[in-house]
Amino acid sequence: MSNLKWAILGPGTIATEFAKAIEEVNGYIWAVGSRNLEKAKKFGAEHKVKNVYGNYDEMLRDKDIDVVYISTPHCNHYEYIMRSLKNNKHVFCEKAITVNSKQLKEIADLAKEKNLIVAEAMTIYHMPLYKKLRELVDEGKIGKIKMIQVAFGSLKEYDINNRFFNKDLAGGALLDIGTYALSFTRYFLSSKAEEILTTVKKFETGVDEQSGIILRNSADEMAVISLTMRAKQPKKGVVAGEKAYITVENFPRADKATITYPDGTAEIIEAGETEKALNYEVEDMNNCILNKNSENTLKLSMDVMDIMDDIRGQWGIKYTFE
Repeated sequence: MSNLKWAILGPGTIATEFAKAIEEVNGYIWAVGSRNLEKAKKFGAEHKVKNVYGNYDEMLRDKDIDVVYISTPHCNHYEYIMRSLKNNKHVFCEKAITVNSKQLKEIADLAKEKNLIVAEAMTIYHMPLYKKLRELVDEGKIGKIKMIQVAFGSLKEYDINNRFFNKDLAGGALLDIGTYALSFTRYFLSSKAEEILTTVKKFETGVDEQSGIILRNSADEMAVISLTMRAKQPKKGVVAGEKAYITVENFPRADKATITYPDGTAEIIEAGETEKALNYEVEDMNNCILNKNSENTLKLSMDVMDIMDDIRGQWGIKYTFE
């Protein structure tokens, strides 16, 4: 496979982890850009990056870059994705890919117009386990899907200034951890949910602290999702069909699942390795670009964003910059 020239926009904590994946899969990183040149230089030195930029626009004008990985806070994703596309770069962006559907539709339209690939760095869409499970579901292994249950609780330290609780930065549980739960759900539903019921407990800054969400689609498949940012709960997903149910523990980067049958017998399904979660993302993006697979997983991301828009509308939560 040809080695594409990857660039990193925003060398933060997750970018450090992702850089290692690019190096392992691709062999090298072509460029890194930051608003702070010294930070970019430090990152470049650590990862042997030849081209270092202290300005995002300057980096995006580098005609040799094939694909840009964006790891800034999600409130900035739309701006940087659009800048990247306008400079004719493919884009692989951290979750949540945008903060609302309007932004994502504009991105999808521009990418289509320019024949470029945009995809979300959502591990669930790229882990080998989920591809295997999807195959088994499609083959009828668990029968017709009836119910999906997903729980995700993340105990964030109380700090009203932290980005997780900051309305100016699109804080709240939904766009931080809820996007994982909804992506898991959408991955197994046969179609996007049309009926959405929800309730929320807001944090003092006005963002969502915890919530309950019920979804139902035209095939009468249902999902129940619980989210919280101020209490730990297992990252657990269950997909129940008429013949059996699938349980996935620690589902964001899972490499193992259990299928349980009505008689109590169980079957273990294993695929991939948790430690290589980001490697699979790089591999998938490379393949999408080289094979010109413009559909990839963006449609799933768009469905999830539509659902999150609906949920926030019911909650009456609108970010200050929207």
